[in-house]
Amino acid sequence: MVDAAFFATVDPETLLFTGALAEDPLAAATAVFLDNEFGREDVNKFAQLARSADSVGTLDHATHGDRTASARYREVLRPLGLGDELRVALVSGGRCWGVLCLHRGDAQTGFDETEVAFVRRAAPQLGAGLRRGIALFSAAPDASVARGPGIIVLDRDLALVSINPQAERWLSEMEAADWPAHLELPLPVYAAAAQVVGDAGDEHAIPTETRLRRAEGGWIAVHASPLNGTAGYQIAVILDAADGSRLSSLILAAHGLTAAQSRVVALVLQGRSTRNIVTELHISSNTVQEHLRAVFDKFGIGSRRELVAVLSGRPH
Repeated sequence: MVDAAFFATVDPETLLFTGALAEDPLAAATAVFLDNEFGREDVNKFAQLARSADSVGTLDHATHGDRTASARYREVLRPLGLGDELRVALVSGGRCWGVLCLHRGDAQTGFDETEVAFVRRAAPQLGAGLRRGIALFSAAPDASVARGPGIIVLDRDLALVSINPQAERWLSEMEAADWPAHLELPLPVYAAAAQVVGDAGDEHAIPTETRLRRAEGGWIAVHASPLNGTAGYQIAVILDAADGSRLSSLILAAHGLTAAQSRVVALVLQGRSTRNIVTELHISSNTVQEHLRAVFDKFGIGSRRELVAVLSGRPH
């Protein structure tokens, strides 16, 4: 039995949320949760679990039974009447495709080893299901939605400052399930902005990028970066069509390509011949053809032309 749950799909490249669902009472603490997840040191961060050999962890185990050692417990969970939490990164093919957090009420006992073991067994299947879902989801942007970039400006506390009509139209095409009704903006947009705030002061930080699903197929690219000016520190979030070149790495990973296969495909997308690929990668022409045959099988196609079409969003 759990008293609350949080689930999110994530971009496997950035580990930022691409969709999320939070049950009550968690929904009321969105801002504090995002500040903790992207701007504070704490135990069992989703990004940490995604990189760990064991992708499952509980709050009680991580704090050795002293929940107050976790800022997330002190500032998010305890005020909501929640205690132990069980977090898991849903990994498949070496990539994280989603995260899940289960909560118990603030009682002395939390999740036991039997429950943790069950979630640990289920996690790979859940991750594989999410990965297959991405592979089946259309990567092609719909040309009819080409309308220019949407612009959202948030303040340091992630409060909405301004939004242009293009951004409102982009957001209107999101999956309803990825936009909780209690939030002014979708959680993935807040998460991207929170990552920027968390990186404030880091001179090596780069603009944050993730993707959102469109209800009719295709994806929305989300870029977030800091603004500095007379109005003080703000965050700009840009929404635009995610074209095939931006999505190719996501789609390749979702189809389970190996690193060697992905390197060959990357050169195919650049228009390289087999001879060029042999020279670039220092492999034989037979190896190139073996990699391509395996890729064609995974995509259910039979030629380079079809592969380029699939990954660029053009009909084939």
